Amino acid sequence: MANMHLNLFIMGCGHHKAAWRHPRSSVERLADIRYYEELARLAERGRFDAVFFADGHAAGNIADGPLWTLEPLTMLAAMARATEHIGLISTVSSTFYTPFHAARMLASLDHISGGRLGWNLVTSMFDSEARNHGLEAMPSHAERYARAEEFANTVLALWDSWSDDALVRDRQGDYVDASRVRPVHHHGEHFLVDGPLTVPRPPQGHPVLFQAGASDQGRDLAARYAEAIYAVAYDLPSAQAYYSDLQARVKAAGRPKVAIMPGLVTYVGSTEEEARRKQRELDELLPVDSSRRQLSQFIGQDVSDWELDAPVPELPPLEAFSGPKGRYATILRIIESERPTLRQLLGRLAAGGGHCTMVGTPERIADEMQRWVEQGGADGFNLMPPSLPDSIEDVVEQVVPELQRRGLFRREYQGRTLRDHLGLARPGR
Repeated sequence: MANMHLNLFIMGCGHHKAAWRHPRSSVERLADIRYYEELARLAERGRFDAVFFADGHAAGNIADGPLWTLEPLTMLAAMARATEHIGLISTVSSTFYTPFHAARMLASLDHISGGRLGWNLVTSMFDSEARNHGLEAMPSHAERYARAEEFANTVLALWDSWSDDALVRDRQGDYVDASRVRPVHHHGEHFLVDGPLTVPRPPQGHPVLFQAGASDQGRDLAARYAEAIYAVAYDLPSAQAYYSDLQARVKAAGRPKVAIMPGLVTYVGSTEEEARRKQRELDELLPVDSSRRQLSQFIGQDVSDWELDAPVPELPPLEAFSGPKGRYATILRIIESERPTLRQLLGRLAAGGGHCTMVGTPERIADEMQRWVEQGGADGFNLMPPSLPDSIEDVVEQVVPELQRRGLFRREYQGRTLRDHLGLARPGR
């Protein structure tokens, strides 16, 4: 079977909201670039395809714990110098960046890293972010996606404004063959960009474009432009439904199949009990009052008097709920399939929310990962360690060797670029 793809999604001290409270957390190092360099080298030792940073443009409720610390594109420049093979991916907001600025920074990072850059194109979500960029509120959903499509087209055109052979470097003649560097003359609804780019064509031609489309418009955008896709799937049936829908849209757009990587939270132990103890350790560090308040918002009813270690009471059916239905549907699925106590439910929502969570031995987790890939739910996973570095060390040292023994994951890198790792062709120009 095809090589499984693995990606490390780096988020603060880990994706569990209480991870920073753990005695072994790296909370004191979140502004230390060496922390992130060490994580990238650890993932590279595990032969992962890439590391990935999400990004946000508002501080949020900073008392609850770390969310954003250092700016991710700046971090990737340092991490490129600390690693040799692993891909480096950051979120870029089409709502807040301009195409020229994004194209220039990403092309520069692709050169700095020797062709290992990827970008996750997002439209951003929150009014609090918009108000840090001169906007009263976020544009409408439709407008954000129209802007994102124009943004993507313009960035790609800027990278194509230099031909691969444009640089002549003739000391007795021209530095550049001017006929091989062209303006783009983009005059669209959202952007006016003459070009050409000031940076020569990136080593990969185009840094790899990732997308995480969930809405109908988001899925269409991903189908037309993404070269790999991040996904949210609580269980295999929801993963299979998303996978088949996206691949059908990609095919309808006349494009080759793209790799789809659902988010995955793992708790690994030498026994199932040890794995569940690691999960319980983090869950017990959750600030209970704020977690209850968050759940009350999610389900539209007050949970302040619910017993913490008793089973969650039955909730109204999805059709009776008037709030955001996606998250509510996930909560209903978690309750139905896992029968958690309130404390366990708060922990599940604190680590990855609606993303799949696997708890158990390396063999059991490898079994499940294999099942998802072989049964049409995924091409690999965007790993969301509940705590860092402990949870990703467990994957690299215990789960990856099991996947390698089964012939499901590479033992060595076969190339040097992110396109090589993902099996993607380089666009020529």
